[in-house]
Amino acid sequence: MFLIRSALALFFAGVLPSSAPVNPVPSSHTDCVEAYRECSGDPRCVALYRGLELCASDAAVLPLEEQAAAECLEGQDALLEKHPALLACKCQRGYRREEQCLRIYWRVRLLPGEDELEISPYDDTLMDTHMASLVAASLASSVMQLDDENQCLKAAQDCGLYEKCGSLRSEYAVACTKRVPGINRCNQHKCHRGLRRFLERVPEEYSLGLLFCPCTNTLCGERRRKTIVPSCSYQEMEGLQPNCLHQQSFCRRDDLCRSRLADFLNNCQPSPLTPSGCLKDSAGLCLRAYAGLIGTIMTPNYISNSSADVSLWCNCEGSGNQWQDCLRLQRMFTHNVCLRNSISWMGSPGSPPADITPLPAPRPSPLVREDELLRNNHLPEHNNIEVENEKEEEQTQTKEVINKGGQFDDINVPQYSERATVSNLGSTGTGGASSLTAGGLPRAILLLFLLSGSFGCG
Repeated sequence: MFLIRSALALFFAGVLPSSAPVNPVPSSHTDCVEAYRECSGDPRCVALYRGLELCASDAAVLPLEEQAAAECLEGQDALLEKHPALLACKCQRGYRREEQCLRIYWRVRLLPGEDELEISPYDDTLMDTHMASLVAASLASSVMQLDDENQCLKAAQDCGLYEKCGSLRSEYAVACTKRVPGINRCNQHKCHRGLRRFLERVPEEYSLGLLFCPCTNTLCGERRRKTIVPSCSYQEMEGLQPNCLHQQSFCRRDDLCRSRLADFLNNCQPSPLTPSGCLKDSAGLCLRAYAGLIGTIMTPNYISNSSADVSLWCNCEGSGNQWQDCLRLQRMFTHNVCLRNSISWMGSPGSPPADITPLPAPRPSPLVREDELLRNNHLPEHNNIEVENEKEEEQTQTKEVINKGGQFDDINVPQYSERATVSNLGSTGTGGASSLTAGGLPRAILLLFLLSGSFGCG
């Protein structure tokens, strides 16, 4: 630990003022990338930030000793006094700079214990908090009109009608079902990444419709349970459940997982004082935060095909004197009235009591809008060649599975002809009109040719 103290001393020596005026914290949320950009123009600010990066990397391996922790907190205070925008900054879900932004957010916050999970790093002021209510109203309308229809099957068909939804759903299905050569298990990392891409890039009227479709029978419930391919994304191949606190500890080492968990604990906090049962009184924020956990080590899912109850894939065995903390985390999913009400309202006739304002028109997710800018020849600010190469590899794998006629055990991704069924018109066929157009016309021409030939010979 002497080396750690020496390194910290080198970073903070000469940059910590003996007394610095405390600037007021800005009231509006600034993007953390922009806040750091302002800091990068000041050498003292950069030195303090680099020191905090060293603190974070050391703390990720072993808890800091008292003196080293004190020096880190002193550096944090000095940085935030000089650039208070770094303390007030937030990040946006789904943006290409999200992980870069989250890294900056957590590096300037060395909060001990559970305090770090009490505040969400995401800015919801620019988000449409009523989108989930729009989906709920749409689903409730379909439930009232077609009580016996499998709503999860209909949601899958509607997803297939939208090219981006069907394509990204096929991508994560392939990633989650493809076995790694030499071992009989999937690549959970690629599976989680595919699920996150789907949920970040597909508009919520499709993605939330698939995750929270209402069910009245076990057939529908099983399709809903298998939406995220739980054999790969949710549970371990060996079938053994880890301890929930160990799972949370691993999650905290990853900036993205840590942020999604904090967002869930913040936006799905239950309260008996609100109509929705949520402290923030917004079912939409809770559903979006729950969906944000999917694709991380803390991925939740439905526990059966006969109910809408959800849980993490973990237990509290071996928690020792932290058993109460473990149980508290587990019950945030299994006995959370806010989460339960939010999921149930997705299939109930009417919107949640809290969301009584007029509903806005649907809009695509942030990455969908950025994709549209790219198609209009707007260059992205950051290029990620590795991600694009992986995307091409996944698309190639998708084509290979389709060409081989492969079937997925955990998810039913229909071929294009089946996805093209217009479910909202009540049609039960799969591509009947297209077959008449594509195949009927050549047969008619051939028949006329044969008839003309027979008449010529006569």
